[in-house]
Order: sequence, then C-alpha cells, then structure tokens
Amino acid sequence: MHILVLGGAGMVGRKFIERLARDAVLGGEPVTRVTAQDVVPAAPLAAAPFDVESVVSDLSLPGEAEALVAARPELIVHLAAIVSGEAEADFNKGYRINLDGTRQLFEAIRRVGGGYRPRVVFTSSIAVFGAPFHDRIEDEFFTTPLTSYGTQKAIGELLLCDYTRRGFFDGVAIRLPTICVRPGRPNKAASGFFSNIIREPLNGEEAVLPVCDQVRHWHASPRSAVGFLVHAATMDLAAIGARRALTMPGYSCTVAEQIEALRKVAGESVVKRIRREPDPVIDGIVAGWPRDFDPQRALALGFRAESSFEEIIRVHIEDELHGTFAT
Repeated sequence: MHILVLGGAGMVGRKFIERLARDAVLGGEPVTRVTAQDVVPAAPLAAAPFDVESVVSDLSLPGEAEALVAARPELIVHLAAIVSGEAEADFNKGYRINLDGTRQLFEAIRRVGGGYRPRVVFTSSIAVFGAPFHDRIEDEFFTTPLTSYGTQKAIGELLLCDYTRRGFFDGVAIRLPTICVRPGRPNKAASGFFSNIIREPLNGEEAVLPVCDQVRHWHASPRSAVGFLVHAATMDLAAIGARRALTMPGYSCTVAEQIEALRKVAGESVVKRIRREPDPVIDGIVAGWPRDFDPQRALALGFRAESSFEEIIRVHIEDELHGTFAT
C-alpha cells in the first residue's frame, strides 16, 4: 500500500508515519511506501520497513497536487493546513492553503481517471461550528463557523462529500478536537495555550495563560489523533452513508479543571509556573468555539479518545517525556 501524507512534517503527520512504521501494516495490508509532503522536509525515519519519501512543495501551487497523486496512492491523508490563529491573521494565506490547496487536491484525484478511487482522510476541525451553541453539540448541529479557519474547513467537508458522492474518491472528514498536549514549541494556533500551560510547566518553564479559568474546551491527545486517522483509513465507510464528516470523541473541561489535573499529576510547584496574562484577541477567538460534544456517530463507528484530562497529561508524559518531568 502506498500512502500519501499531506502535512507529513507536522506533529500529527510525523506521529502517524511513526505508527505506520511500527505496525508495518494498515488494515491488514502491508505498507510498502509513504510519501510525506509538506512545505518543509519531513524528519528522517530510522529503520522504517518501507520506503519513505519526503516531498517539499506547496499544495496550493498549480501542478503540485497532480504531481503528488500521479503515482496513484491508495490512501491520502490530508493534514496540511494553516492553523486557526494564522488563518485569522492572514486572510489570503488561509484561503490559499486551506481551501484552494484542498480543492486542487480533490481535482487532481478526479483527473487521474482510469478507475482510480483512493480513500481520502481529511482532517477537519470543531471550528466548523459557531455560536450560539447547545450545551453539548450533537451530530445534527448545523455548521455555521465564526472564523475564517472554520469556514475553510467547513467548505472542505462539503467538497469531500460531493466528490465522494460523485465517485471520484472514497472520503471521510474527521473533525479533530484541540490536540493537547502538543509536543514541541508553541505554534500560531489560537488554541495553543491549552497545550502550553501543561507542556511548559512540565518542562520546568513558565507558561502564559491568556484566557480566564472558566473557558471550557474539547480535547484529545496526539495519541488519540493518530488513532482517529488509523481508524478512518481502515474502517468500513459504507456504515457512514452520505454524511462523511464526523465529530471525533474528546474530553470537555475548563481551564481550571486542566490546571487541577496538572496539580494532581505533577504537583503544586509545576502549576505555579503558569502566569495569567489576558489577551483579548485570543479570548475573542476562543469565545466563538464550541465547548462540549455528544459525538454518537463516531463512537458508534468505533472511534475512541481519553476519558479524563489527567489521562491526557499522563499520555504526554509517557509519549514525550519518557515518564519524567521537571518538579
């Protein structure tokens, strides 16, 4: 099986490829080749049991998508995107990458012809929903995003459903929760502080909290995100029907509950490294996001995530910190 991972140098893309290398098979079929595309080179992967090719390109530029699908990969995982805060700050860049790049990918697949019909897993976002919200967002809740990023993802979902309906590919869109705790350094995502206030204190560093403690949000770990991709890539899509966008499971909690979970796992000395510094821009963006979900369709189809924020923190310590942290 040849797998194309768009955004393969990013955190989730890298972890997905590492999972493929560890398992060597996907859905019972041997993985023979992985193409990792991104605007920067993908990190080398030692001892992978298949060929890993890193392609540096801009998916939104003419001809790039066609070059990537010319080899007819059986599975395409579309992770490439400009994150929420950057898409809001740079309108043109957000639409060029998040919408134009996605449309050009779908068109490139369609134009291959000759019976080519890959599975396409498109990572969408809970940002497709906009206020006013129900207390828990059910699967039938309408998508009325209040950010450019959410709008771009919602349009991508509609395109995926239509191209699937027309038989150009077999697609599924998974609406990711905020992935927390993200390893590495802070990025430009408006949601980045949810990870920062856990990751930096565990590393012995100070973290800035730009919103109030009562902000509530929907989370899942990077480990769960990879699990979502694997399941979406291998499940029987006939069970989904025509509505190909699914809200992924997660755990809803307030910032105060995040901090309390950190206190229980790591202690008061770690929590004291969080510094409150209100940012009205971030606060305004987050205020337009949903807070809790009832993802019955995804759960019925076998998707799973953590059941507590303490569990999410422990996953980070295990996967990224080798079981230890700065006290």
